[in-house]
Formats: sequence, C-alpha cells, structure tokens
Amino acid sequence: MRSRPIISFISAALIASAGFAQDKNQPTVDELVSKNVVAKGGAEALHALQSLRLSGKMLVQQGQIQLAYLETKKRPDEVRAESSLQGMTQIEAYDGKEGWKVSPFFGRKDPERMSADDVKTLMEDAEIDGPLVDWKTKGSKVEYLGTEDVEGTLAHKLKVMRKNGDVNFVYLDPDHFLEIRVLTQRVRHGAYEEVETDLGDYEKAAGVFVPTSIDSGRKGAPDKQRIIIDKVEANVPVDDAIFHFPAPK
Repeated sequence: MRSRPIISFISAALIASAGFAQDKNQPTVDELVSKNVVAKGGAEALHALQSLRLSGKMLVQQGQIQLAYLETKKRPDEVRAESSLQGMTQIEAYDGKEGWKVSPFFGRKDPERMSADDVKTLMEDAEIDGPLVDWKTKGSKVEYLGTEDVEGTLAHKLKVMRKNGDVNFVYLDPDHFLEIRVLTQRVRHGAYEEVETDLGDYEKAAGVFVPTSIDSGRKGAPDKQRIIIDKVEANVPVDDAIFHFPAPK
C-alpha cells in the first residue's frame, strides 16, 4: 500500500532533476553578451570604432515615399540623422547633453530644442555598440528570458532595464548572436508606447558588423519606417559642431 507514495516521490524527484538540468544548460546573461560582442567583431574592434557615417534611403508610407538618409554617430554619445526630400531636410541631433530638431515637413524650418521624452530615442541611437555592450557601465540591468519566436527564428530574449526607466527587449539570433529585433517600452508624454525595430543585412566596417536594414515603428502598426543603408563609413573625421544646437545667425 506504500508503493504509490514512493513512486510519486521518485517521479517528482526525476522531474525536478530534469528541470534543474534544463536550467543549468540555459545560457547566462554574461555568456550571451560575450557572444554578442564577439559576433560584432570583438571588444577591441568595437572600442576602436569611434565614429560611423551611414548613408542610404528611408522608405515611409509603405514604401510610397523615399527620402535620402544620412546618419552620423560619434563617441561617446553624439548622433545626427538627416532625411531629405525635394530640397528640404529634416534633422534630429543629440550632442550628449541636449537634443534638437528641424522639421520643415511640418512647416518648421528653424531649429527647436527637443523635450526630455523625445530625446530618449536619440540617446539610444547614439550607441554605436547597442544596448548590451558595456551594459554594467551604462547602469543598466539585464535579465535572460529564454527564447521566443521572431519571424520563424527561435531567438534568445534579453530584457535590458535602463537607468532612465526605459526597457529594451533584445532578441539575438541563436546561430550568429547578433540583434535581429529590439522592442522598446517607454512612457512618452504621459503615454505608454512600444516601438519595435527589426535589424538585418549586417555589413562589416573597420572590423565591426553593422546592420544596414532597419525597420522601425509602433508594435503592431502595419506601416513601419524602413531605412536601407547603402554605404557604411567607419572612423571618419566628424566636426562636433554638427551635433550642437545651431548658434543664432
């Protein structure tokens, strides 16, 4: 009459043992970040990359409108993006302290300072390495959440909690350990938003792999902005003045 409890105990022990073995075989945050760094070209090459100039095109309204696109990044945290069409150029820039913009497509041809909420996106764009590299130095917290399907790929999912309160869910390709998707959650102007960015077509510049296909937009939205980079230039000389708010003429 005592066999049933004994069998139940043995079964429970085996299940617990199998679960422990499964957890033990899961990669750690440090292992995945290390593989991501190696996949991008290695720590030495990443730290040697001081600036990037990316030129190509931006497609909006489901590809019906095409703009010329130019983005310049410089360490430690400067970025400037330009989108041009029919002689007008929209500018968004961040110099490490403040962000500003010029919005001629909305009838605003003079530079305007950006709000703290609006500049968050530029602060992330300024990261040459992405959210995972040197995450401890950046004051972030990272947690591994297992795997999740991304367009048919069972990707590793990492949760990055930034010190400003924003959260990035970073999805790494299981074979190459490069980012294939980043889902950002933040509160902007009092409203919660989720922005989904798909990354692909990595090309090597100065020993570092850089995505040249970037699709971004609100999660679930049918119309996403697509950026296709045709030319990647590494370690180009960049004048800091292009990032600063323009002086009055």
